[in-house]
Amino acid sequence: MHHLAVQWIVGLLRERNIPFLICGGLAAKGYGSERVLNDIDLFVSGEHFSSVVQAGQEFISKAAAHRQEEGWDLTYVQFKYEGIKVEVGSADGPKIFDAGSETWVPLNIDFSRRTTVHLLGLELPLMLKDDLVQYKSVLSRPVDIEDVRAIRESA
Repeated sequence: MHHLAVQWIVGLLRERNIPFLICGGLAAKGYGSERVLNDIDLFVSGEHFSSVVQAGQEFISKAAAHRQEEGWDLTYVQFKYEGIKVEVGSADGPKIFDAGSETWVPLNIDFSRRTTVHLLGLELPLMLKDDLVQYKSVLSRPVDIEDVRAIRESA
């Protein structure tokens, strides 16, 4: 079902010419992680965020808002498509919790730092491997540690 959710959100973004960057577990999968995906995570620029929310409104399962939860401090919206959670974050000022220093640190989302990978039947722009490993290492949640290990082992 993840491929249907990815096709839906990517179609919605591409038909509106909205640049996006895949991160999280799906990006990790593109670099060799084989764990089951919890959801689809991606970022869009702040200027496009409200149009994404509006375009996908019939599938919203968590309203667009600024939230601080599970190591993340950002504005995002959660859609549910075919039972799969699709979380779209605004690239304006997200922060992550540095488990080592126990402080919130900025997460710089740079849409030019990407690679294109064929995944789930689509060409997807993934966050660069080094950037993904770096932020997942900072977060250090069990799922992030698992992804980092898998990415390093498949390199």
